[in-house]
Amino acid sequence: MEAIIIFLLIGVGAQLVKGSMGMAYGVTSTTLLVFTGVQAATASAIVHLVEVGTTLALGLSHWKMGNVDWKLALSLGAPGAFGAFIGARVLGQASASAARPLTAAILVTLGTFIVLRFIGLVTIQAKTVWGPKRLGTLGLVVGGLDATGGGGWGTMTTSTLMAAGKREPRRIVGTVLAAQFLVATAATLGFIPVLSREVEHHAAPALGLFIGGIVTAPFAAWLAGKVNASVLGGAVGVLLVGLNVKVLLDALGVGHASQWEAVVLAAGFGMIAGNWARQYAQSQEEKSRSSRYSTLNDAGSCSESSSRDPRPVVHAETCGAEVIKTGPSDVAAEQASASASGARCL
Repeated sequence: MEAIIIFLLIGVGAQLVKGSMGMAYGVTSTTLLVFTGVQAATASAIVHLVEVGTTLALGLSHWKMGNVDWKLALSLGAPGAFGAFIGARVLGQASASAARPLTAAILVTLGTFIVLRFIGLVTIQAKTVWGPKRLGTLGLVVGGLDATGGGGWGTMTTSTLMAAGKREPRRIVGTVLAAQFLVATAATLGFIPVLSREVEHHAAPALGLFIGGIVTAPFAAWLAGKVNASVLGGAVGVLLVGLNVKVLLDALGVGHASQWEAVVLAAGFGMIAGNWARQYAQSQEEKSRSSRYSTLNDAGSCSESSSRDPRPVVHAETCGAEVIKTGPSDVAAEQASASASGARCL
């Protein structure tokens, strides 16, 4: 029961990230699973098994809403499924000592990409819509990385397709999710030997991730419009890099890996905080500029209205001289006095 609760919390955290960012469920889940001591191949197998159900449900929802381009989904998903199956077989047959640093290296790379993307230092630009050949290559490569790294499909494909062409964002998200069902299914089939060896140990992680993701989905969707995506995306990327860099350094025989991990986390979160402060200062400056512009427009409107009024201008001191202004009623009386004399008050 305790194990289910731990993995349920991991599922909740990963789903909150995906709901807020639209990506990074797999890499977040795999990183947290490996951090708790689960073997790399087992972690990736569990995540992809759970994703078969979640991507099917999400894909059907997007299909009903007309958000899926099936031609694009097949062009991307079929090669992606092939790459995922091969990647799963490679990771499943590798020894634990080899698989762990391989997965960590991929997750560090993906985490770095996420950080740079969400703080605006990396943008993907393309002048034309990608055709089947480019889509197939993208799917094949990212599918293989997704299986060996435990995630990355949404992170890489969504970001690339958003920039590579003029497709609607909602259709890109729906299409990527539909294609991901094929990728998750193929990866799960490739991981069958891994899953069958220790099936009794996989039930708790899979059940916990699945329940956590399902229960959190509505709140995660609501959170999407409330959270600063650049801050959350950058923080998730820093965590991916920080938690996996120690594994990678240990595998390479680099000393003081824990200290390096602390340095990476501190530097990464410092960079995210600085980026947020810069964005906040810019937004405040824009609000101030907008407020000044609005005030000038209002003043211009008043001047224009005054210029069209043919009555002579009389200042408040001489306009209705016997009126003492102490409230709105006195101001009205003053204006009435001015109107009676054929003048207008300032």
